[in-house]
Amino acid sequence: MKPIWIVDDDQSIRWVLEKTLARENLSCKTFGNVNEAILALESESPQVLVSDIRMPGGATSNAGLELLSAAKNKYPGLPVIVMTAFSDLESAVASFQGGAFEYLPKPFDVDQAVDLIRRAVDESLRESAYEEQAESTPEILGHAPAMQDVFRAIGRLSQSNVTVLITGESGSGKELVARALHKHSPRAASPFIALNTAAIPKDLLESELFGHERGAFTGAQSMRRGRFEQAEGGTLFLDEIGDMPSELQTRLLRVLSDGHFYRVGGHNPLRANVRVIAATHQDLETQVTAGVFREDLYHRLNVIRLRLPALRERSEDIPVLTRSFLQKSAKDLGVEPKRVSEAAMQLLTTLPFPGNVRQLENLCHWLTVMAPAQVIEVKDLPPEMRGVESARKVGTRPVTRIGAAFNDATLRPEERAGSASEWQDLLEATAARMLSDGKGEIMDLLSRQFESSVIRIALRHTGGRRIEAAQRLGIGRNTITRKIQELGLDQVEPEP
Repeated sequence: MKPIWIVDDDQSIRWVLEKTLARENLSCKTFGNVNEAILALESESPQVLVSDIRMPGGATSNAGLELLSAAKNKYPGLPVIVMTAFSDLESAVASFQGGAFEYLPKPFDVDQAVDLIRRAVDESLRESAYEEQAESTPEILGHAPAMQDVFRAIGRLSQSNVTVLITGESGSGKELVARALHKHSPRAASPFIALNTAAIPKDLLESELFGHERGAFTGAQSMRRGRFEQAEGGTLFLDEIGDMPSELQTRLLRVLSDGHFYRVGGHNPLRANVRVIAATHQDLETQVTAGVFREDLYHRLNVIRLRLPALRERSEDIPVLTRSFLQKSAKDLGVEPKRVSEAAMQLLTTLPFPGNVRQLENLCHWLTVMAPAQVIEVKDLPPEMRGVESARKVGTRPVTRIGAAFNDATLRPEERAGSASEWQDLLEATAARMLSDGKGEIMDLLSRQFESSVIRIALRHTGGRRIEAAQRLGIGRNTITRKIQELGLDQVEPEP
């Protein structure tokens, strides 16, 4: 293990920490000013860096922040603990914005400092292992036996052009498997074209697949190449194939049968040199039995079938997926990658994740934005996820939506108090998701939901008596009348 660096212009601090760490069998190297430490970073790196903020020798009075910046630029995964006698908000904020692992105000308890340093050392060792693993990270992550079966199948199909049907729940990563099949096939140098058949309106899907000639329909002012032509020589990935309209199923079957198709409005057959990979979250056998999906097309697609396991079936992959997604989110946002504490990771591995890998990826993006510190703790997870664990422990259902604490009139008084304490966390989580989804008018929408919930429960409590409800809420009689009309609350049932 590399030594721990202590950077402080106070010799007594350096001496105390050096002796204490030596007793803990932790090697240590000390520096009396920032310039020495920055110079040493050019040729070596510590396991953990512990630095004062306000020291002489830098361009500013906060020379420790300059050292923090230099260390993070050189070694992004290095845990840095900053300490200062000036325990002000500005220094703390600047430290965490610079990527500090933790903030230690002086004077500090030596045992507390050692515990913090040990935690940083453990984090550093884990981070080193993650980085080594990331160097050989494939395009699809997974150590679970079910994923190893998928990897073996991709390997066996690497020299084949056979049609493949990928099944699995939504968000399980079917397109990633399709891309891997393309990447490791003889067609890798040609295009990979993906089309979600469920996302295209029925009237436009035929043109999207096969293209159209000029004048084929109103608005077709020029010839347009479809996805089959765009994927010439390569791979066409048709996602959610179970949602394809029956008339287009017939046209797709013909292409798979004889390798020819016509543009919409066209009369000349075009050759399709394309490998088709299809995917669905639906049970195609059931759809065939119900007459919704063509049986002959099903057999054409179902030459080789790959089933992707749900994330709950491969919970051992959650840690490596989480780290990968946190790295990706940090890179996309241009920030320092965050890490997950052991306790938080243990909780994540117990969650069902009905949205599968996609839900986990969205969670990691949310945590990159919303978690206050570099190390994500259990308390930093969205309230609804913490609620799942709480519900398991006490045998109750978690509160999972805004307004639940107000709308559930069946709660006992002591339960109401506990639920109401969660509504701000729920509100923040909902607002964060809406912002991530790009929704607009969020303030108006959430304000209406809040007002509707509060006024509804007040009217139930007062038996529908508006004046009394207005008095209890601290608003005017005219205000509550107007709000009831605006929010459509005229038919609120009184509380039993």
